[in-house]
Amino acid sequence: MFPTSSSAVAALLLASLASPVVGVSYVLTDSFVGSSFLNGFTYDAISDPTGGRVVYVDAATAAAQNLTYASSDSFIVRADHTTVLSASGPGRNSIRLKSTKTYSNGVTVFNIRHMPQGCGTWPAVWSFADPWPGTGEIDILEGVNDQAYNQATLHTSPGCTMPASRDETGVPLQNDCDTAVNDNAGCGVQLQNTASYGPPFNANGGGWYAVEKTDTYIKVFFWARNDASVPVGVRDGNGDVDTANWGTPFAYFPNTSCAIPQFFGAHNIIINLTFCGAWAGAVYGDFNCPSTCIDYVNNNPAAFADAYFDFAWIKHYS
Repeated sequence: MFPTSSSAVAALLLASLASPVVGVSYVLTDSFVGSSFLNGFTYDAISDPTGGRVVYVDAATAAAQNLTYASSDSFIVRADHTTVLSASGPGRNSIRLKSTKTYSNGVTVFNIRHMPQGCGTWPAVWSFADPWPGTGEIDILEGVNDQAYNQATLHTSPGCTMPASRDETGVPLQNDCDTAVNDNAGCGVQLQNTASYGPPFNANGGGWYAVEKTDTYIKVFFWARNDASVPVGVRDGNGDVDTANWGTPFAYFPNTSCAIPQFFGAHNIIINLTFCGAWAGAVYGDFNCPSTCIDYVNNNPAAFADAYFDFAWIKHYS
């Protein structure tokens, strides 16, 4: 080992926190468009682990109530928006989809035209695998009650933290990813782009979210529908993508103090919409929403006419 000056050490430290400029080329391995979503995802009709005012239904119920349906270039995932609920009965029918395959390193791109909006809603596009949190969780698109911005978050077992300063366009919220601290807030990064979430996202025609996972980092990207900088491979859903031309991610999670292979395994992709629960319900009063969260969800079904996802496609590259 040769002697190193203090300035060189500082430079090396800063370099270790920066998002790598050199990207990686990936080849398309899975594509879900229109009715092919039903070949790649199952209905995860489980009790809501977040305690939401929701019932995740099975495939037969989803079909009977038209909660999922497809065209040649669209797949809709929505909640019931016609039923007034009994205060003593079950929650609002909704959907939780789980990919049939698990995915390790690579890139997944989500072309989303519309996402659920409205008071009481808690939509999410994310990934994890059991046993949780031993194999980690990556939240790609998540929020509640028409919050202003999307946030991407990691949740892990103890020992994974993020540097306070790193090369990302978003704003870090917490740096400890451990589910056992900060009330399981995880290490989130807020994307301060009003077109990234809720009604503004929908009014703008949605956009593209992408997550890149390697053994040395996890990155999350977003391009709004009218963003001139969206890479051609992302925009067109090409057969290969090269992340070298993707620019700076809004969320960058390096392995500086989090060994990615130790804390993250192969994940299922999850798409779900719940109501109230541990997050949306807990902060409901902060959003100028009427009544209480439970009462509003029970008695205002028409308020959830826009509580749906419209996916143009999802593509995974390895």
